[in-house]
Amino acid sequence: MQCQDLRPYFDETYCLDSYDGLLQTPLHELKYQKRIAFANALGRTWNLLLSKELEDISADYLLPVPLSIEKLAQRGFNQSWEIAKRIQCGGYIQKSPYMLQRHHYAEHQAGSTLSNRQLAIQGMFYLEERYVQQLTNKTVIVFDDVMTSGATLNEIARILKDNGVSRVINWVLLRAARPI
Repeated sequence: MQCQDLRPYFDETYCLDSYDGLLQTPLHELKYQKRIAFANALGRTWNLLLSKELEDISADYLLPVPLSIEKLAQRGFNQSWEIAKRIQCGGYIQKSPYMLQRHHYAEHQAGSTLSNRQLAIQGMFYLEERYVQQLTNKTVIVFDDVMTSGATLNEIARILKDNGVSRVINWVLLRAARPI
């Protein structure tokens, strides 16, 4: 039997709350009922509870976990970007919803096993070629609304580091204790 290195590609993760906490309902209102005002409330909550703690983080960019073009057209907005653009994180951190992109994948991951999630997410993300040099040797914060298994954030960190990013930090609104 061969040993595997199970360390993630990302360097650290900060989460605001657990998935089954008080913020689950506002997130669902944003995501599934398209009530954008909840992005304001979630961003304000993040700022009240975490922005002071995270103000000394040295990073260059904040990128939301992207939706595929098809999913973005269906939903009408990227919930991670709607929250991320409202987060206070120092004027030196540039926010961009365009650098990181996602291919379309029709299957939902909810209820999938960790290994199935890891397999399904492989190759789903890519950097727009015109941004690769800009991100080389930089620290990138990746913002996601929910972290379940960590497979999505790990794959994004792998893609970023394969393209020259030096550090990847995850900022996550809610963390599921088990896959949802």
